[in-house]
Amino acid sequence: MNKRFVFTAALAALLSFSVHAQTLPRTQLKVVGGLSNLSAYNDYEKPFWTKVVPTLSNGQVTAEIKGFNEMGLKGPELLRLMSQGVVEFGTATLSYFSSDNPINEAVDLAGLAPDAKTARAVVDAFAPVYAKFYGPGSGIKILGMSPYPAQVLFCNAEIKSLADVKGKKVRTSSRTQAEFIEALGGSGVTLAFGEVVPAMQNKVIDCAITGSLSGYSAKWFEVATHLYALPINWNSQIHGVNQKAWNKIDPKVQAFLQTNITSMIDNMWDAAAAQTQQGYDCNSGAAACTLPVKGKMVIVQPTAADRVLLKKLMQEIVLPKWAARCSATCVQDFNATIGKAVGMTAKK
Repeated sequence: MNKRFVFTAALAALLSFSVHAQTLPRTQLKVVGGLSNLSAYNDYEKPFWTKVVPTLSNGQVTAEIKGFNEMGLKGPELLRLMSQGVVEFGTATLSYFSSDNPINEAVDLAGLAPDAKTARAVVDAFAPVYAKFYGPGSGIKILGMSPYPAQVLFCNAEIKSLADVKGKKVRTSSRTQAEFIEALGGSGVTLAFGEVVPAMQNKVIDCAITGSLSGYSAKWFEVATHLYALPINWNSQIHGVNQKAWNKIDPKVQAFLQTNITSMIDNMWDAAAAQTQQGYDCNSGAAACTLPVKGKMVIVQPTAADRVLLKKLMQEIVLPKWAARCSATCVQDFNATIGKAVGMTAKK
């Protein structure tokens, strides 16, 4: 299903760009993508760079791509390597850089976007702020931002509501997730994505947060028993390029890449809700799962009270804590963009 999204868009774009592609100069690119075992990489990034781009450019533009984990990288160093020019094109998960600057958390605070449509509105509203922040002086040019499927709780113990998080050790991938878990009486634990399965197996942690389909791709269903289907956030990614490397690319190739990267990202947003549901279906072994391996997890549907609680904790705990550590300008930018989109106000 996901690959169909990619190649349908590619075919449409091919009709638009085939004439222009004939005039593109030959260009070879190197890309470091996201985690290579996840659907975002395998269904979108990798086919985009290795098949769609060469096809649309009539073979004039080609690219090599590897997931950052295949390069021996952990993820948090990617923006630095991109700004230094060690990495040309790269995909970086914003939550990895929350300690560098709280502005990186702005679009993905826990409880901010309860659905994919709201998440897209939030990212689009704040995009000009990031474009300025990662502008001249940063060494990076942002080409777009995409989501993972909804970030949800996987637990190796029964969980019926958010109240059951109390006393549990939960792997979180960002400060805002950790603050949300702590507000529920749980303990946030920092673990690399690849360390979650053995940690849950050995009872080092009770639960972990990741995308519903990401957890499936990493076989978390083998060690977790319950999935609480309440979107906490969306773990947005930046697709960027080293500014000096970008400046060396022919303007016609720049325009070609930017247009088609935007199309790829639109496809990823369009599929976010469907991929979230597919994660639920495949982790639980539902008939609707179209993937070969099916888990046996219990999918727990969130209560209306927990949806209200998620928003309440966001407004009363998560947002104020974030505003306290972000700059006054950062908070003003949030209120002028995201705040207007979701009807919330951050106070310094």
